[in-house]
Amino acid sequence: MISLPITDYEHFSFAECRLFLNRSDRECLHTVRDGAVYKLLAPEGSPVLVRIRQEAGKPSLAAEVLYGEVTGEGEDHIRRFVTQWLHLDGDMTPFYTFSAKDKILGPLTRNYKGLRLIGIPDLFETITWTITGQQINLAFAYTLKQRLIQALGYVLEEGGHTYHLYPHPAVIASIQPEDLIAMQFSKSKAAAIIRVAKLMAAGELSEEKIRALSFEEARDTLVAIKGIGPWSANYVLMKFAQHPQALPLEDAGLHNALKAQLNMPAKPTLAEVKHITRHWQQHAAYATFYCWRSLTNG
Repeated sequence: MISLPITDYEHFSFAECRLFLNRSDRECLHTVRDGAVYKLLAPEGSPVLVRIRQEAGKPSLAAEVLYGEVTGEGEDHIRRFVTQWLHLDGDMTPFYTFSAKDKILGPLTRNYKGLRLIGIPDLFETITWTITGQQINLAFAYTLKQRLIQALGYVLEEGGHTYHLYPHPAVIASIQPEDLIAMQFSKSKAAAIIRVAKLMAAGELSEEKIRALSFEEARDTLVAIKGIGPWSANYVLMKFAQHPQALPLEDAGLHNALKAQLNMPAKPTLAEVKHITRHWQQHAAYATFYCWRSLTNG
């Protein structure tokens, strides 16, 4: 059993995190079942299935290996991955203090108390997911993601359930745009995804490089890649690099949430979104994430 300590346990709810993780029936990279989260990982190159549950009476979660074997180094990898994925090491007090005085965020933090910013600890997955989701609705984005994973990722059948690993950059780098177009990716998205895969497979773009950069440097590095605009770059820096000031201003979901929370007759313009969110600053990523949560039933 791998213990996963939780910082600021008072502001943590595993139930809220599970609700967010379970928002799409097309999600195939994790499974929420019986109060637990199941996730297939490859901490040391081989598939390992873990079950993540709340530790009764303790300010921590526990990850149990159900399939595969890990060394101490593999356990450390799992601990780091889940901690980043569920932002277990986050101090939520500043955000909750800030939100208490905000007419938009106050009700959201009360309604979804304990929700952490669910990240994507894999840079390649984050970038390709945001490219996939450009200018289409979330349901179709999940469909495309599912097709990509089922066709090119790793599949494990265990205990009557199916689990998947996201395709490795080297795998995507070896295919042709037509392979993705056949899955209904647009030509531009297919080209962009393969372009990123080749950069990462060659080591020209890496998780270590992005993490070592400042927010502005990382944003500029990402935007310099054809197919990645400001919205995608901010999404990556929010979900992968955990930069608190990341704000995907152009995000349609954010616009819809602001419209609903402020009872606006129409979706706000980009100028209005900039005005509404101008004071979020170091709370922008969490504020955006809670706005997204408000769009999901439950």
